[in-house]
Amino acid sequence: MIVLMALVLSLDSADAGAIGGMAAPLQGSLGIDGTELGLLFTVESAVAAAGTLVFGWLVDRRARTRLLALTIVLWGVAMVACGAATSYAVLLAAQVALGAVIAAAQPAVASLVGDYSPPDLRGRVFGFILSGELIGTAIGVIAAGLLAEISWRLGFWALALPTPLLAWAIHRLPEPARGGASWLQPGQERIEARPGAAASRDEGPWPRPAQSVGARARAAGVEPRERLVHDVDRRERSFLRALGSVLRIPTNLVLIISSALGYYFFGGLRIFSVELLTDRYHLSHQAALGAAAIVGSGAVLGVYVGGRGVDGLLARGHETARIWVAACAYLASTALFFLGLLSVALAAALILYVLAAFALAAANPPLDAARLDIVPSHLWGRAEGVRMTVRKAAEAAAPVVFGYVAENVFAGGPSPLRATFSVMLISLFGSGLITLIALRTYLRDAASADALTERARGRGRR
Repeated sequence: MIVLMALVLSLDSADAGAIGGMAAPLQGSLGIDGTELGLLFTVESAVAAAGTLVFGWLVDRRARTRLLALTIVLWGVAMVACGAATSYAVLLAAQVALGAVIAAAQPAVASLVGDYSPPDLRGRVFGFILSGELIGTAIGVIAAGLLAEISWRLGFWALALPTPLLAWAIHRLPEPARGGASWLQPGQERIEARPGAAASRDEGPWPRPAQSVGARARAAGVEPRERLVHDVDRRERSFLRALGSVLRIPTNLVLIISSALGYYFFGGLRIFSVELLTDRYHLSHQAALGAAAIVGSGAVLGVYVGGRGVDGLLARGHETARIWVAACAYLASTALFFLGLLSVALAAALILYVLAAFALAAANPPLDAARLDIVPSHLWGRAEGVRMTVRKAAEAAAPVVFGYVAENVFAGGPSPLRATFSVMLISLFGSGLITLIALRTYLRDAASADALTERARGRGRR
């Protein structure tokens, strides 16, 4: 399950990385500038942002493994179309189609992870799965960049090759029951509960997992928010009412905003990182790709350490660890990236960039696990759809804004991209500060989600 979910996110991010890795060949072949290059990623993200709302609703109502398998097949077709584009306009249209089909990935993965993984393991599970997102970006940047030396078309076609096999494997993955009946314990080899069975933490032969953050908070006397605890069957809840329920969770609003700001900076980073290294340190294209890979290795290690570390803190009784770790990671990443941009020595800069990427990536597993804590299980798909809409909108804006600022605001300076990244670090710093606000509401919202899930579970038994 972990490997397949990681591969799904790997494909999701590989295309954006590929555009960054193929930046120079694409600009030379199609005669486009930096703003038009950023627009390729922007239109894909904008379409995906709108599509995630619809797919989030479907994820909560349909078999997620089948839905995900179908979209992966269409994904491969869109990748082939990108490689076959004969002009910039055709490539832009193919990116629109690609954005439409990738919208299902994040809502489906988040919902499946919640129903496969016990609460006390979700940090490290997300750590492994999110490493796929980072590895996919690296593969897109490096592999597509190297293939683009022959032809940029090969970069897209290579990414389409694994989609049929991945779709087949996802389709064969058992659909878990919603709400906790199919939580997998270490060493368990098959799912015991039937899909659609009444959710119960005591079903099956496996030991009861550690309590969720919400259950711990309620046991400690934290009262749920009455306005959030409603006994409404998920199939009877309208699309708009469900979205309203998701947006009325205070912690969820805070985490949506902080995550979007973090991904805004990451969106600009993965498109312009190779160009930044080439310009700042006078590297060849191949050398810049290698340097980007080194920086990316820090991010891969960061998601693993961040996920495993926050689960360890949670096991020791630090109920708000997921919020603290994410906030501190964002703030540390801001400082490290700034120091790296100031450094004129390549070796020192690479060390700082690796540490900055480590910290930036370490924030994501705790945040993803925290979102499952504060949202009832029957709304996971729609909640992730709302978050991804905001995240994709931020990612869509990043390349265009980064490119415009570099070419118009700091044009003529010694290093326009370096100046641009220095200013854009404000968004990353804001992520850390905004995440800290969630400390005031997190435990109560987690208690509310646990109370609502428990009420829905009792209704299912009856």
